Amino acid sequence: MHIQQRQGEPSPALAAAFDPLLARIYAQRGITDPQELDYGLQNLTPFHSLKGLPGAVAVLADAIAQQQHIVIVGDFDCDGATSTSVAYLALAAMGAERVSYLVPNRFSFGYGLSAPLVDAAMEMQPQVIVTVDNGIASVAGVARANELGIKVVVTDHHLAGDELPAAAAIVNPNQPGCPFPHKATAGVGVIFYVMTALRRHLQQQGWFAQQGITAPNMAQFLDLVALGTVADLVPLEHNNRILVAQGLARLQRGMARPGILALLQLANRDVSKIQASDMGFVLGPRLNAAGRLDDMSVGIECLLTNDPAKAQQLAAQLDQLNQERRSIEGEMQEQAADILADLLQADGEALPTCVCLYQPDWHEGVVGIVASRVKERWHRPALIFAQADDNTLKGSARSVPGFHMRDALAAVDAKNPGMIDRFGGHAMAAGLTLAKDAFDDFQAALNDYAAEQLDEAALQRVWSTDGQLQAAEIQLPQAQLLRQAGPWGQGFEAPSFHGDFAIVQQRIVGQKHLKLVLAETNTGSLLDAICFNVDLDVWPNTSDKASLVYKLDVNEFRGRQSVQLMVDAIEPL
Repeated sequence: MHIQQRQGEPSPALAAAFDPLLARIYAQRGITDPQELDYGLQNLTPFHSLKGLPGAVAVLADAIAQQQHIVIVGDFDCDGATSTSVAYLALAAMGAERVSYLVPNRFSFGYGLSAPLVDAAMEMQPQVIVTVDNGIASVAGVARANELGIKVVVTDHHLAGDELPAAAAIVNPNQPGCPFPHKATAGVGVIFYVMTALRRHLQQQGWFAQQGITAPNMAQFLDLVALGTVADLVPLEHNNRILVAQGLARLQRGMARPGILALLQLANRDVSKIQASDMGFVLGPRLNAAGRLDDMSVGIECLLTNDPAKAQQLAAQLDQLNQERRSIEGEMQEQAADILADLLQADGEALPTCVCLYQPDWHEGVVGIVASRVKERWHRPALIFAQADDNTLKGSARSVPGFHMRDALAAVDAKNPGMIDRFGGHAMAAGLTLAKDAFDDFQAALNDYAAEQLDEAALQRVWSTDGQLQAAEIQLPQAQLLRQAGPWGQGFEAPSFHGDFAIVQQRIVGQKHLKLVLAETNTGSLLDAICFNVDLDVWPNTSDKASLVYKLDVNEFRGRQSVQLMVDAIEPL
């Protein structure tokens, strides 16, 4: 097990403001000033520096004034669903009477505002299209909308390609020349900023007074903004932490959308104790399941409804879809593991630098999550492909630190024109489409590129921790303190630690989870621990000691709280 301890000593200001353990943890995340941990809305960066914002506001304000039909085109993941919901609810709250949404079915239209989707949207007779969490690559789709006399406002956060769409306005912090400092803002954060600016503009124009309506309190949408931000795994830099912290606070007070509350109730979560991780592991997968297996409209309707009874019904549908997704995913994971085991056996214990896998019966909607699982288990860039209806292969890619996946696909595309039909994404995640007969050539080309970029050390999993804890620190008050000190998430990871412990008891629960009773080596104090999804070929184990990477957590059972170690990695000694 390769462990790297985070470095950083607390500044005097941090040391004076926080518990010593917490001050050390914050310092190891680059925090020097307690102000960076103030998550009041007054610290949110203003919207003024977003390039394209005045044009977007002008188009939308005009559309509301003339009661034009605004159609929101979203994406089929959680960021897309929450972005669509924020846009729909905010526009309606500002007096727009003709607002609809359209999410492309991933199996028939694929991702984003494509030209065929614009043609299909014509049945709705839109006068303005607003893209959320997509659109920066929709050159052909925007061109088709322009031909049909439809104005397009693009709001997105994905990286821009060589050519930008000829939209009426583009708001994307990652477009060339945009001075907005927070490039990690999720799609839902971008549309929240656009709606906030639109509200300000309409208020200055006297629109709300003229219509006899109250200007909406934009904070009411922060539960959705927080959910989309966490679920999209964007780095939680300070601005994103403000959005997430504010959304969490509303949720913990029960001031969330009925659909979010219904999903949490189905998952048996206490709303008052919800953490950012619950958004990523409880809410996100249930919403994403709709887009993966069926139609994301189910998820969006769950977020939009104000009727608690309807919310419960839609939440139950999403929960059922998530169970189906888990079953499909589990089968695909097993098949992927079998393929890789055969590769290891045939190639003498060596896997290719980038793992590219395809099976004809794999489900297109689940390839992304399987790619994540493969990447996590084997610590290789992973690309999982499924066959689409048009006989092409649609792939989802997940990467490891040090290998920019979108740049890798761009390099392969530049060197092999026509090999990739289309692609897009981020450093750590991307999607692409290939002709079926191009799979082998693509796999070879990508691995040739990866061999130049990644050495063997980069393919070894390194666990970053906050060091070792003394016995006096593995206590309930410290666990409670760390739980409340977030929000933790991508790029602002929850505190983790490493250490060696004696194994007192071990058993498998829930088919593949390892439940442990450990003893702290110096004091002999007993600790409960659990490690999810262990390798059953290794555990249970005859060793009486183990090396762990773990998080300090609070376990609640029958009203009693106790310390529990959530084990991220375990190795017998």
